[in-house]
Amino acid sequence: MPLGAHMSVAGGVSQGLVRARKIKIDAVQIFTKNNNRWFDKPLDPEEIERFRVGARDFDRANLFSHACYLINLASADPELHKKSMASMRDELVRAEALGLSWVVLHPGAHMGQGEDVGLERVAASLRTLLQQTRGFKSGILLETTAGQGTSLGHRFEHLATLRRKARARTRLGICIDTCHLLAAGYEIRDREGYRRTMRELDRTVGIQHVHAIHINDSKKPLGSRVDRHAHIGEGEIGTQGFQWLLNDPRFRHLPMVLETPKGPEMKEDVRNLRRLKSLIGAVRVRP
Repeated sequence: MPLGAHMSVAGGVSQGLVRARKIKIDAVQIFTKNNNRWFDKPLDPEEIERFRVGARDFDRANLFSHACYLINLASADPELHKKSMASMRDELVRAEALGLSWVVLHPGAHMGQGEDVGLERVAASLRTLLQQTRGFKSGILLETTAGQGTSLGHRFEHLATLRRKARARTRLGICIDTCHLLAAGYEIRDREGYRRTMRELDRTVGIQHVHAIHINDSKKPLGSRVDRHAHIGEGEIGTQGFQWLLNDPRFRHLPMVLETPKGPEMKEDVRNLRRLKSLIGAVRVRP
């Protein structure tokens, strides 16, 4: 099972892989540019080559990036939407240059325009982006969200609608986040709740379209609609709550990455991963 974490790229994107090797993880998520800027300077060709050389130690399916937080493909503001499209296109170009499998993206927020309008705008934006990058190997993963404010993606039906309307078969998938699932109201902590949630996911989106997992505990309770990550076993999901996901054969091959706070020595990642690994084999999950 490919377990890993979001890695800092301070000093260059290739340093993310250096840090990953230091704590011996198999899956890596990075930002390919400053996550709070629309745009950044182009990646240096020598740094791209260093990253690609370092990436030989990993399975390509387990290397992906997260898009900048400013991007909102659901925005009705023409200027903001234009910037969002250009920034997301740049994210895909960077991912393709580095040889990453996916770019994880929050679907967006409708900002009072309504869910249906927002979903239509996001789907049209995704169609355009995928057409503009036709031939790329890097694709887009829509992330499940907690549902704060007017954010889209907190219901499986939202993600199913976006996949259908974007008319994408291979380069548009799903990334599920355990913290976001719980906050959005999906029970995953006990056997029956987990089974019910995954059946709904399969019925609406299709489990085969899930390609990555953010494995985070939640500081906020079930249905809170608030996105606050906690260390494994220190939140509302609790250590035992993760055993269902970790032992589900349908997800055994997928990269699962932490997005929890840590210091430069990454001791927190090591501790969280040790806790997760201790749960593998603890229960038997039948789909």
